[in-house]
Amino acid sequence: MTLVQLKHFVALAEAGSFSKAATRVFLTQPALSRSIQALEDEWGARLFDRVGRRIELTPYGLEMLPRAQRLLSDAQELQRTGREFTSAEAGALRIGLGSGPGAMLMAPLLLTMAREHPQLHLDIARSGTELLAQALRERRLDALVVDARSLRPASDLKTEFHHEMRGAFMVRRGHPLAKRMAGTRALAFHELAPYPIASTPLSDEVARIMVERYGPQANPSECVTLRCEEISSLVEVVEHSDAVLVAIRQAAPKLVELRLRPALQATARFGLVTLADRTEHPALAVVRRVMQDRLRDPPPQEH
Repeated sequence: MTLVQLKHFVALAEAGSFSKAATRVFLTQPALSRSIQALEDEWGARLFDRVGRRIELTPYGLEMLPRAQRLLSDAQELQRTGREFTSAEAGALRIGLGSGPGAMLMAPLLLTMAREHPQLHLDIARSGTELLAQALRERRLDALVVDARSLRPASDLKTEFHHEMRGAFMVRRGHPLAKRMAGTRALAFHELAPYPIASTPLSDEVARIMVERYGPQANPSECVTLRCEEISSLVEVVEHSDAVLVAIRQAAPKLVELRLRPALQATARFGLVTLADRTEHPALAVVRRVMQDRLRDPPPQEH
């Protein structure tokens, strides 16, 4: 039994004659007759009685007709869903976002999907890089956007589309440190010591750079006093206190960037991570576009 045979069966039942049904399905009458005969042989019962030039459904044919119609309808729905899925119009996309990408991508990604792909189910998970990578390997996520430097290299993961973004020390407007940067004066790291320092978990590479630039006192395990995965929460704390934020500059464009001597010159390298042996979800093209639009450093800030 094939879908084509079911189409022939339904067409003949609806048309009431071989000539009309053959025209509808673009077959000759003998070919249509052979298709129906093959179906009757497979099912072991007659589907039609020949009454003169007309045909009528047998009791068995009457029983099978609505089932055949439902199968054809389901097949058409499967084809429609498949076409929508391959064009990112339907299905579900499960994305894991690290702390930095989450601050910059979550709202734009949700808004883009709501406007352009309203039938797509988008699920966003926020967590640390290692937990997100584990969820990806367990097929609970389709892709990640994380700082590639915080991801352990592995042959089963594919990382691409890197976006390099610089980090910075930032404070609220009117902060005592912002006032201290009169003219072109740069701050020394020890001047930050009286204030709480807030940060998401930093990669080993960033920690190494901070220690190289400012000495052991700048080791994040020692100097960071406020740490969580959600940059948005840390930004809110810094906006309403004298805390200093260490983060990607673009994650907090309204804060004032501190000039330190020497300059921090640390970056995050954001990438789209998928399983190397897995077929890619078509909606990831949308994620790439949002990444391209949003993962950019802001223009230099005037003080």
